[in-house]
Amino acid sequence: MPTSLVILAAGQGTRMKSDQPKVLHQVAGAPLLHHAMKAGASLEPERTVVVAGHGAEAVEASARDYDPDVIVVRQEEQLGTAHAVDQARDALADVEGDVIVLYGDTPFIRPDTLDAMVTARQEHSVVVLGFEAKDPGRYGRLVMQGTSLERIVEFKDATDAERTITFCNSGVICADAREMFDLITAVGKQNASEEYYLTDIVGLARARELSVTAVACREAETLGVNSRSDLAAAEAAFQARTRRDALEDGITMQAPETVYFSFDTIIGRDTLIEPNVVFGPGVSVETGAHIRAFSHLEGCHVSRGAIVGPYARLRPGTELSEDVRIGNFVEVKNAIIDEGAKVNHLTYIGDADIGSKTNIGAGTITCNYDGVFKHRTEIGANAFIGSDTMLVAPVKVGDEAMTATGSVVTEDVPAGALALARTKQVNKPEFARRFMEKLRAAKRNLTGGTG
Repeated sequence: MPTSLVILAAGQGTRMKSDQPKVLHQVAGAPLLHHAMKAGASLEPERTVVVAGHGAEAVEASARDYDPDVIVVRQEEQLGTAHAVDQARDALADVEGDVIVLYGDTPFIRPDTLDAMVTARQEHSVVVLGFEAKDPGRYGRLVMQGTSLERIVEFKDATDAERTITFCNSGVICADAREMFDLITAVGKQNASEEYYLTDIVGLARARELSVTAVACREAETLGVNSRSDLAAAEAAFQARTRRDALEDGITMQAPETVYFSFDTIIGRDTLIEPNVVFGPGVSVETGAHIRAFSHLEGCHVSRGAIVGPYARLRPGTELSEDVRIGNFVEVKNAIIDEGAKVNHLTYIGDADIGSKTNIGAGTITCNYDGVFKHRTEIGANAFIGSDTMLVAPVKVGDEAMTATGSVVTEDVPAGALALARTKQVNKPEFARRFMEKLRAAKRNLTGGTG
């Protein structure tokens, strides 16, 4: 049965104290909204609808960055969760199957939890996601009778006995799309807030003798973000979970608490990650790579057996082939480095292609920017680039070619050739002594002989 998603992302989030929409604040290098969309994408939804309100244009742009096919609708007035879902009615009018309502500020719902809800929907008309709360506080309570969800009771309306219930409402709901919108039509706003609550469809469904149940998930999955403190807690929760998953997947981390992952980081088994490594968005690392301490990776791919760092920076567009060596204080950007090549020390490689088994000497710079345009440097296989070489792009260095230390290379170097691009050394006898004596005498005159 096909499933569609409605993701509520209209709230302003006043407790965030921000001009930015709440769902665009980031955890692990991605907006909260992207986390919710990623979780829902595991269901291969027929259609995804994001309901935007505050900062709608920015929310829509962000949603399309993640999924160009997403449908974004507007909730012009904030009249409650049922009213928000109702804005997706037209967008889903021709869709068969189920709809799941998610929240753009609740980033940690796991795909297997959504699978469990879809499975439960085969036997029940409405499925609500609940969790056992350590401290139920003011959460809505799920009143169960066996596997049947009798009602959802808001804390302020609960009896003393109902307040002892620890099974709480997450707000996530799954139902047949047509049935959900039919139930929403009957939702009223006879409550203290005078808002249309999505949770009211449970009581309406029961009144129609429809089957309603609740599926349980871990409380950590339901963590919502409403403040900067919540945002920090969400970041910590994401990192803790991702580190734990990485260790269980066969990745070695010497100090896991110092390693930071992005929401989309992919690491192969038997990779060794040393302390204080940061993975920004868009990083994939193959099996058996070694990421050494204090390295920062973003938008790059690291192949099997490669070694990166320590203190290396890989920027977007970097592709490292198998057994490449990127050493200390090396920065690589938008470059393809072929198998077995070495860039070991104090070097910048930008907008470049480096051939297999080529050695790049310390202090080398590809001078790729002329102030207006970027230009590319191409270096062949088995080449040797001497230390402190400046390669002024666009320039090509052929296979098995060499550059002399300290050269400024502005013309192509043929295969097998040696490029010498520096002035001839001239030694001036005794000049250094005379020059220093002159400087010292000048200093004595300025200080009255006390210097």
